[in-house]
Amino acid sequence: MEMTIPEYGKYSHYNTIFFDFGGVLSPPLDVLFQSYEEKTGIKKEELSSAMYSVAREMKVPTLAPIELALITEEEWMRRIHSWLNKRKIDTSRSDLDFGRQWFAGHTVNGSMKDLLLRLKDSGYKVGLLTNNVREWEPYWRSMVCLDEHVDTIIDSYAVGVRKPDPAIFLLATEKISSEPNQCILIDDLRENCLSAESCGWSSVQFSSDEQVVQDIIGLLSREAKDGNRD
Repeated sequence: MEMTIPEYGKYSHYNTIFFDFGGVLSPPLDVLFQSYEEKTGIKKEELSSAMYSVAREMKVPTLAPIELALITEEEWMRRIHSWLNKRKIDTSRSDLDFGRQWFAGHTVNGSMKDLLLRLKDSGYKVGLLTNNVREWEPYWRSMVCLDEHVDTIIDSYAVGVRKPDPAIFLLATEKISSEPNQCILIDDLRENCLSAESCGWSSVQFSSDEQVVQDIIGLLSREAKDGNRD
């Protein structure tokens, strides 16, 4: 994909771009759900309902039980299997090691990885800001292969807070040593983008690779033309 990233310099306002993983650097979520159905026979609607019900019993958002490490992945899957089995849904091909099975056979979104690397090469700080799971770490981090390129990784399970909680955006700015108005979030969920904006960030909601590249270049180019706003 063709892209010309404005070089970061003394007149650039933004200096930091955070990328979401799921739905941005990962394959599209619909692709992941479809692949999981092919592996296990469990449909997206069935799995989503089970995830929601397990979380509701704990009085937390859908993936919070594992994204905040409230329970282990194995316990979470046992509860999901129990919910599905009660509804006569076969779970015999669904592993308790969900992350390994979920990510198997998938690769990083190459266009978004390329954008991140080009931003880094152009002088910007880049980070990953993800709601994720302790047990999934070996799979998704080896998929994106960005540990040596990003300035920081903020993972919900490790910090005990998840998007869209504003606290995670404050923590991210502190971790990467940037001011809120210097940061841009790229995320596929509107609620996360709105929360980031309420904290003084700018955001780009992911719809397509081309749209994100254009929006990011537009933000950085406009700031470069407008001059230093510090």
